[in-house]
Amino acid sequence: MQQLSFWDKALPQVVNVASVPQRSPFRYPGGKTWLVPYINRWLASLNFRPAEFVEPFCGGAIVGLNVAFDNLAEHVTLVELDEEIAAVWQTILNDNTGTWLADRIVQFDFTIENLNYILAEPTYRVQDRAFQTILKNRVNRGGILAHGVGRIKSGENGKGLKSRWYPTTLQKRILDISTIKEQFSFIQGDGLVVLRQRAKAQNTVFFIDPPYTVKGTGKQAGTRLYNHSTLDHEELFSLANTLNSEFLMTYDTSSDVLDLAHSHNFDTALILMKNTHNTKLYELLIGRNLDWFRQISDRTNLFQDKL
Repeated sequence: MQQLSFWDKALPQVVNVASVPQRSPFRYPGGKTWLVPYINRWLASLNFRPAEFVEPFCGGAIVGLNVAFDNLAEHVTLVELDEEIAAVWQTILNDNTGTWLADRIVQFDFTIENLNYILAEPTYRVQDRAFQTILKNRVNRGGILAHGVGRIKSGENGKGLKSRWYPTTLQKRILDISTIKEQFSFIQGDGLVVLRQRAKAQNTVFFIDPPYTVKGTGKQAGTRLYNHSTLDHEELFSLANTLNSEFLMTYDTSSDVLDLAHSHNFDTALILMKNTHNTKLYELLIGRNLDWFRQISDRTNLFQDKL
């Protein structure tokens, strides 16, 4: 009998993202909504309730948001280097500006002229940068915020730019987050630095989802989805190895990443997901022990769709 390679071993199910609460105000490339049920199962498998759940590369923060809303950790710390994305979280989690942003969104008269005016306007306040970022995230192709990306053309159901603008939905998500803002801390900074600072922390877990594609090892450029697209992957794995508590890491499938994981004696598994084009793809899970993942039965209600 032919032995299966690593890349042939994966559970044959895909999570239906429609079954997962949509918490984030972002349309985000590489978003992890589909991973949320697995995060819940991972945290339930631990023998302690985390005092702190840290996302050092939070982006749209769908994982951290669901952890907070489901009360799966005492506190959630979000970290993001990009100043535009950071402005959104700083504004939402601020006592004085979260409601302002929600109101600004529903009051905005969405026309091409008004859109162009806002996106061309210099921003001097964090909350103004946050509103500008939300607009860009909604009208840019794929929600991509990297410099130079084009806008969507046909849009949802061929309805153009405004088809991705859901002001009342965005308002509700922002106000909902604001109601539990005390459960969050936000740091604008380098995720690697935060990992290094918290390496010896007790009762702390880390969800590490770096928004960068590995092409080889070391400091490499990733896809141009993000304004910050370089990361020292070897340093990230070395830092993960120093963490005193548990972590879960996700990466694009890559033999280079697999080699890095195995060189640090990390456990690895493949997981199926769907991208924004509804294409089924593999992602790589990395941790110290993924037995909790392997124990998931194909009969569990985690899975909504079958291949």
